[in-house]
Amino acid sequence: MITIGKLTPADRPAWEELFTGYNTFYGRTLPQEAFDRAWTAFQDDTVMHALGAKLDGRLVGITHFLVHASTTAADVCYLQDLFTAEEARGKGAARALIAAVTDWAWERGCSRVYWSTQETNATARRLYDQVAVNRGFILYQITP
Repeated sequence: MITIGKLTPADRPAWEELFTGYNTFYGRTLPQEAFDRAWTAFQDDTVMHALGAKLDGRLVGITHFLVHASTTAADVCYLQDLFTAEEARGKGAARALIAAVTDWAWERGCSRVYWSTQETNATARRLYDQVAVNRGFILYQITP
């Protein structure tokens, strides 16, 4: 059975392993300072937030999200990161994490929840197409 909850200090090693897997999937390697900064923010739980999915008591999925202002509606919730361990895929962890973030956002008066993924991420997109609407936007980015 999948359970969803806030990450606790005891979850740190498993969270770091999952977050490493997420970043590896997207071709990134983060310095330890990035992990420390994110973890501290999640424990503070004021600007950036995190939830974990546990299967039989073991952390198998994570999501990171934040709220920001919108010019056209009430504040919106951006689901920035979502990742499940390979052995837990297809067992409902990602769906449950999305639902939990959505519930969290509605409780706080957010007008929508949104996220992005790579066009080639077919596995995730099969789920996303079931739980949300692809509005056809294309993401552009400028990096230093």
